[in-house]
Parts: sequence; C-alpha cells; structure tokens
Amino acid sequence: MRKAKYFGEYGGRYIPEVLRPAFEELEEAYAGAREDVSFMEEYRQELHSFVGRPTPLTFAPNLTERLGGAKIYLKLEGLAHTGAHKINNALGQALLARKMGKRRLIAETGAGQHGLASAAAAARVGLECEVFMGEVDMARQHPNVLGMRVFGAQVTPVTEGSRTLTDAVNAAFKNWTERVADTHYLLGSALGPSPYPEMVRDFQRVIGEEIREQLLEAEGRLPDVMVACVGGGSNAIGMFADFLEEKSVALVGVEAGGEGLESGCHAVRVAGEARTGIIQGYRSLFLQDSNGSLLDTHSISAGLDYAGIGPQLASLATEGRVQFTYATDNEVLEAVQMTASAEGILPALESSHALAEAFKLAPKMSPETVLVVNVSGRGDKDLFITAPHFDGEDWLAFLKSEVARLEGGEK
Repeated sequence: MRKAKYFGEYGGRYIPEVLRPAFEELEEAYAGAREDVSFMEEYRQELHSFVGRPTPLTFAPNLTERLGGAKIYLKLEGLAHTGAHKINNALGQALLARKMGKRRLIAETGAGQHGLASAAAAARVGLECEVFMGEVDMARQHPNVLGMRVFGAQVTPVTEGSRTLTDAVNAAFKNWTERVADTHYLLGSALGPSPYPEMVRDFQRVIGEEIREQLLEAEGRLPDVMVACVGGGSNAIGMFADFLEEKSVALVGVEAGGEGLESGCHAVRVAGEARTGIIQGYRSLFLQDSNGSLLDTHSISAGLDYAGIGPQLASLATEGRVQFTYATDNEVLEAVQMTASAEGILPALESSHALAEAFKLAPKMSPETVLVVNVSGRGDKDLFITAPHFDGEDWLAFLKSEVARLEGGEK
C-alpha cells in the first residue's frame, strides 16, 4: 500500500482494519486510471457530453458597475448537469467504481447536490446508489431528495447527532465497512482518508483549468483574486489547484458565519477557533470542544455546515497561501438578492458566501483588477429556504393552497 498523502501536517489515513483492503484497492485503481488513456478520454468525453462542460465564465457588468472597483467574473458551475460542481467528481468516481468491478455506490450529502450528482452518475454508468443524508438536511432540501429518488437512488435518513452533514459522513463510512466487497464510497468533498482529498481535487480541478483558459481568452491575463465558498472544500480546491503556484493570484476561501461568531451558531473553522484533530479518518482542523468532540454547526446553507475542512486547504491556510474569512446568513441572503436582481443569475446559498465576500472586496480594488467568483451551484434547490425571506406571506399562501389542492385530490 502506498504511503498516505499528507499536506504539511494535515491529511493521512486513520482507518479501521476492515477498510484497509478497500483503500488499497482504491488507491491502486485510481493511480492506474490516471495513467489509463482510455479511462481519461472517457471521463473527458462524459464531462463534455453528459455534464455540459465547459461551464461559462461570464463577466458581470451590472455588479461591476454597481459596486465600482474590480471587474467581476462569475464561473457558472450551476449550469453543469444536476446544478453544481459536484457532478465533476461524482462522475469520475462512478466511472472508477465501474472499472473496479463494483456494483453499488454510497454517498453522503448535506445540501443534496452531491447526493443528486451521485445518483445521476450512478444511473449513467449503471450502478446502484444509496445516499445518506441527515434528517435536518432532508427537511430543508427536499427537492434534491426527490431528485435523488427519481434518479433511482435510495435516500437513507441519518438520525444521530446533529442530523446534518457530519453525521451523514459517519453513516456512510459505517455502511461501507459492512459492504466493502461490492461497494464504493463516493465521498463528495476533498477530505477524508487518503487518497480521497487528492482524488476529489483532481476530478474537480477542471474548474480552475477552464477559468485559466477562459480568462486568458477574455482578458489576456490571469485573475488577480479568486473567491470560493468552503465547506469541506471541493469547489474551492478545484478552483484553486491550477493557480497554487501563481503567486500573483490571491486565493480567498469563505466559510459559513451563520448567525455570527459570538452566537456560537456557525461553521467557521479556519477563520475561527478550530483545533487540529484526527476525525473521520484524517488529520485536519475541526470545531471541537475541550474533550475533542465535534461541536454542533449552523449555516443557512446545508452544504457548508461541516465541522471540519479538507486537509490541503487546512495546510494552505496555515502556509498563508489561501486567506480565509466568513459570511453570515444575512449577508448571504443579501448576496443572493443582489446577484439575482443585477445579473439574472440565482446562486446557491453556498456560492453566495463567496459572492458576499466578493462584494466587500470589489469596491476596494482598482478597475484594472480582475476578480473571479466560483458560483458553485444554482439556487433553485434553496427555494424552500429563500422564499420565506423574499416572498413572505405570498409564499405561505401558495404552500397552503398547494396542500389544500393535494388533500382535495385535485390533479
């Protein structure tokens, strides 16, 4: 078995003995797939014909004019199939699982986008799929739950702990120990035991590669600043990976500030008081109490309320290569409204954390500055969260009328 990958002091592989054969198999399979011309050609072709890549990098003229300062570009990952960047990794791992001879995929999900992508990828390559999702997240992201089921996946509610993303990861790992022989765990973010952080990063780095090419065509230069939201970190490391050696490009990660640091209801790790720990099979920064137990987290966005962060991003933060900050729930809602009304683009709540920070940065910059934001997903999945804020009584009246119609047996 290859030596587990570390990023500085973070990363590694801390797993139960029962999973060691599975990780050996996965590591060997992925190392081989990267060198397999036919596998990589199939993956790239599926990214084009199934996912719809490349996704647009669009100049935001109205936001740029309204805010003053930097030129703002938006990488529209929400226009990828299933509505977010998650499909890039899900498809890659699904193809790998089939190559390994697995017949079943399992996945964890928070906002539901990774679950939706996993279900779609499994259907595409002909595999069974079971998605573990916290009860709290299932309630606030039910449209995605419905989508997973329509794609043929089984959605299993997680009732332990905070019943959110952290607990869904635990449940998926537990299930994998019981079904190692026929199952691949399609982990959705750039975290977990090695080789997941590097494998997910590699499947997501197409985001940054496209940005480089698209911006060179549009501006003839690299960006000055790149901004992405950070939960576990897959969209961020996918955006940043191709620019880590470009020291002229500032990289900014935005965490979930929830109701503010003082409230304790947030998921701010790097920009807060996270501690180094070994949890869920890897060493990184986690929100923990003095006994090492994970703290409860909160975010208006289900995809960012994870207590840890991917090890490569933790290392990049420690080195100072990526600067971290956070956006509160209220700032996020304002960013959704502003982006939608100014540009006709409805961003996901997760992505709107990055937008909120970009809107703070842009006015402080010169008009020659180029700022790129990863709009990692689209906001239609968040309708049941955002509508009460934006539509108030009319939304409530609509829901009541729909309940009455369904109870009355109308078609």
